[in-house]
Amino acid sequence: MKTALTIAGSDCSGGAGIQADMKTMTMNGVYAMSAITALTAQNTTGVRAIQESTPDFLKQQLDAIFEDIYPDAVKIGMVASSELIRVIANRLRYYDAKNVVVDPVMVATSGSALMKNDAVQTLIEELLPLAILLTPNIPEAQVLSGLTIETKEDMMTAAKHIGDRYHCAVLLKGGHSINDANDLLYANGELTWFEGKRIDNPNTHGTGCTLSSAIASNLAKGFTLAESVQRAKDYLSGALAAMLDLGKCSGPMNHAFDLKGVYAKEVQ
Repeated sequence: MKTALTIAGSDCSGGAGIQADMKTMTMNGVYAMSAITALTAQNTTGVRAIQESTPDFLKQQLDAIFEDIYPDAVKIGMVASSELIRVIANRLRYYDAKNVVVDPVMVATSGSALMKNDAVQTLIEELLPLAILLTPNIPEAQVLSGLTIETKEDMMTAAKHIGDRYHCAVLLKGGHSINDANDLLYANGELTWFEGKRIDNPNTHGTGCTLSSAIASNLAKGFTLAESVQRAKDYLSGALAAMLDLGKCSGPMNHAFDLKGVYAKEVQ
């Protein structure tokens, strides 16, 4: 069985973060492991408190995983501080980690800030050079590119800018009111649009976590980057279309909608 590691924050309400990642990885047919960067007290209405892991404890988690069950892919989500980012980058380089997908989680769906200002620069300098894929949404891409993104053409310019500057593939997600639910992949100098139908579901807590974890899972199983993105988008659409309705605000998706295992299949 292929394996995947999520390095991210915990969401006690289960809709995003480590919990969403592990549900997604399991449903996409890989063995899921986790290294927790922070505990959060949050629900669908917002983030109430954040308690970071210490750098040494995060290092111990990563060493325990890589020394025993080596991950075939790594997804990195919420990392709030420069110190923790440096620990992650150091251990990924030390163990020559494969298929690293970085979801630059800067702001929660509820609007709460999840990354300290100085950590953004450390993320750029330390983690992005190790990534096979970066999965920013529109606001995150604006921070990483320094550009304003308002149109489809702006997305294309920003994706090229980020990919060429940081030397990794970029999946720029169009889910923030631009170009319907279409996402743009920039890889190996080429732009590819992945079309998606916007699903009328207000419960979108954890969509970014879910998409990046599904991509990492499929990379772990040997699918190409383009195949992994398409399979991940299909899985995410299914989880949204299941219309789970929990919580007072933007609720979680039904990660377990596909109990028959369509998305857990291996490469044929």
